[in-house]
Amino acid sequence: MLHLWVTLVSLCIYTIAQRHHHSSEQHQEALISVPGDFTFDTNSQISLSEEPWTSKYGAQNDLSYSGPLSFSHFDYRKCLEDASAPFDIGIIGFPFDTTTSYRPGARFGPYAIRSGSRRQSLGAGRGYTLAWGSSPSDFGSSLLDCGDVPISAYDNAKAIDQMEVAYSTLLSRPVCGGTSEMYKEKTRAFSLDGKEHPRIITLGGDHTIVLPILRSLHKVYGPVSVIHFDAHLDTWPPRGTTAQEGITHGSFFAVAAEEGLLTNTSIHAGIRCKMLGIEDMQHDDTVGFQVISAEDIDDYGIKKVIEKIRERIRDKPVYLSLDIDVVDPGQAPATGTPEVGGWTTREVKRILRGLSGLNFVGADIVEVAPAYDNAEITGIAAADIVHDFLSMMLVDGPPEPHSGPFSNIDLLS
Repeated sequence: MLHLWVTLVSLCIYTIAQRHHHSSEQHQEALISVPGDFTFDTNSQISLSEEPWTSKYGAQNDLSYSGPLSFSHFDYRKCLEDASAPFDIGIIGFPFDTTTSYRPGARFGPYAIRSGSRRQSLGAGRGYTLAWGSSPSDFGSSLLDCGDVPISAYDNAKAIDQMEVAYSTLLSRPVCGGTSEMYKEKTRAFSLDGKEHPRIITLGGDHTIVLPILRSLHKVYGPVSVIHFDAHLDTWPPRGTTAQEGITHGSFFAVAAEEGLLTNTSIHAGIRCKMLGIEDMQHDDTVGFQVISAEDIDDYGIKKVIEKIRERIRDKPVYLSLDIDVVDPGQAPATGTPEVGGWTTREVKRILRGLSGLNFVGADIVEVAPAYDNAEITGIAAADIVHDFLSMMLVDGPPEPHSGPFSNIDLLS
């Protein structure tokens, strides 16, 4: 009797399983046989204007602290795989920090700078400042955030090649050519092929990212001059038992000079690091740099600092590289090799305004390592400096001082 019941239960289970299997096959066949795709134009079926939110509050606009993260709420594309949006100035992130000598963490720099830029909302039209007397959006250039390059965290040789290939890819793209009659070409006059090329602002990353950038720029412009804001020289001779070990965030300019990527008319600004001796300065001179120290701003003043940088560069194609440690760590603590006695953010921003009108072919800001930050102050400072880069690259010359209750006779000499 027990055997009979076991047999009956087994048959019932088998029958149910077979029916379920047959039903699943029919369901899948039905899914496969449906013609066309599965996209539906819901907007044509739903009257958004009559829905409660839209009828009462309107569009779903991003706030300064909400929405997808892009630099200053710019339009965002993964430009290396999406060429649908041409640009005149692009933002690209190089999350790389495996050639640092002290504290790592700058691979998170691009994220921190974008996060620090949220309140700017330049992409939403909020970019006018009294200091510039304009907004970067006033000049008709198409501005785009191109995302981050997926860089190897394990193989430095591969990582440096990835950065060069990525930068060269974007540099070779056709420009948008402006969005209004205010647009002006900036690079055609000194590019080797006689064409206008996009300009790129890179968010680092440790300072070694400049070597692949200079390699890319050399293909388009030949040797370029460099304005280098930093607490450190970064021109020390390569050292190590392998060629790759010699490429670090302290030697990349020396490597670039050996490769013929630089003119002999570059300049440092804000130097105040410890050195082995005067021989470090002598070697720096062979790499092609003059030095403005952090203390020079006290002895000669900001106007003279600006004047000497402009005299050094003149009308040559120039690349600007700014290590956030040029700023005093009291105002920008989130960096890998902090040095006390740096410039203030206001002094750096003032110097940048004074450099407007030079023939900039690109710029970067590097060594932001947010793990060492407080209340995002370094990320916010770096983002505001990038805003200045945009204006600096677009205006024809330094802006006039804000007048307010003052006149020209009140200006400091």
